[in-house]
Amino acid sequence: MQIRFIGVLRPAVVLTVLALAALCTTPALGVAPSARQAAIGLPAGVSAGIAVFDRQTGTFTEQFNARARFRSASVVKLLIALDHLWDRGPSYPIPDADRARLDVMLRSSDDGAASAFWDRNGGGAIVERMVARLKLADTAPPPADRPGFWGYTALSAADTVRVYRYLLDEAPAPVRDYIMGNLRASTRCGTDGYDQSFGIAAVFDRPWAVKQGWSGFDSNGCTTDTPAPRKQESAPRPAPADGVDLRRPALHTTGTVGAADRTIVAVFTLHAEGTPYGKAYSDLGEVVRRLNVPGGTHTPGGWFGTWGSGVRVRARATTDSAVLTTLPAGVDVLAGCQKRGQTVTVPPYTNDWWAYLPKYGGYITNIYVSSPGDKLPDIPDC
Repeated sequence: MQIRFIGVLRPAVVLTVLALAALCTTPALGVAPSARQAAIGLPAGVSAGIAVFDRQTGTFTEQFNARARFRSASVVKLLIALDHLWDRGPSYPIPDADRARLDVMLRSSDDGAASAFWDRNGGGAIVERMVARLKLADTAPPPADRPGFWGYTALSAADTVRVYRYLLDEAPAPVRDYIMGNLRASTRCGTDGYDQSFGIAAVFDRPWAVKQGWSGFDSNGCTTDTPAPRKQESAPRPAPADGVDLRRPALHTTGTVGAADRTIVAVFTLHAEGTPYGKAYSDLGEVVRRLNVPGGTHTPGGWFGTWGSGVRVRARATTDSAVLTTLPAGVDVLAGCQKRGQTVTVPPYTNDWWAYLPKYGGYITNIYVSSPGDKLPDIPDC
C-alpha cells in the first residue's frame, strides 16, 4: 500500500445557520469578533464582506462586514453592462458587435470587452450614474490617479445585493433575462486563463448564476503551458485615502442560488500578499460552504486538498483520455466517487485509483489528492 500525506486534509464542513436581522449593523472590516469569524469559517489572514439575501422571505440570512468597501475586480462588469443597456429601452436590439462583447464579458470575464465599454461610455461616469440610479451607498469610481482601472471601483457586499435585487425585481424583463442568462452560462475558464468556477459555482448544484472577481494573483488552472497574465486591474497599489485596499489579492464570488434565483449571495475576500490562487480559491470555498443559503443544494461528496501544479482533469480514468482542464495548484476539490483506472506512477508513488470530480465532470489520479493510502476515505466507488 502506498502511504503518503501531503499537506493538510481539509475536512468537510458543516452548514452553519446564522440567522441575522435584515438590517443589522455589521462590524468594521478586520475587527469582527473572533467567534464570528470562526462561525463563518474565515481563515487566518483573510478579510471578508458577506451578504446573503433570501428573496422569498425578504430577509438577510447572513451579514458580515456587509458595508465594508472592497475593490470590485470584475464584479463591476455588472454595472458596466447595466449602464450600457440602461437607456436602450426594454426591446432594444443589441448590435451584434455589442452582444458579442457583452456575452464574453459576463460569461468569461473578458477584460478587453470591459475596457471597450468603459472607454466608450465615460469611464468613472458609468459608476457615478449607477450609484445614482440604484441608490448605492458604498460604491465609488476608481481613484483619480487610476481612471482606466475599472477593477479599482469600490464596492460592498450590501451594494452588490442591491444590484442583483434591481436586476431581478426592477429591470426590464429583456435586460434581466439577457444578463442573468449570461451569468447562468458562466464558463469554467475566464478568457485570461483563470479558473473562475470558485465559491458559489464550486459549492452548489445548479441552478445558479455567477459573476466572479479576482485581482492580484498569478494564474493557476485552465492552462496547460504558460501561466496567464494578471488581470487588467491587478497591479498592486497602496491603499488610497478612502480605505479601499488595492494591495492584497482579492477574490469575490457573487450571484444567485436556487430555483427562481431565490437567494442572492455576495462574498468579497482579501488575502495575504503572496497567497497562491489555489489557496485563496479553497479558503473562499470553505467560507461559502458554511453560509446559510436558502434554496441552495450542496453537491454531495468529500472535500480534499491536492498537490502539484498543472494537474489535469481527464474525461476518463486514463492518461490518454481528453484533458478537460487543469487544476489551480493546491486547490481543494470535491470527490464524488472513485474507481480503478490506468496505473499511474509519479515517483515515488504508484496508484491505479482515480477520483471523479463532479464539478469538473472528469477524473484525476488519486496520487495528487492529499490523503493517506491509495483510496480516499469515505468516498464510494463509482
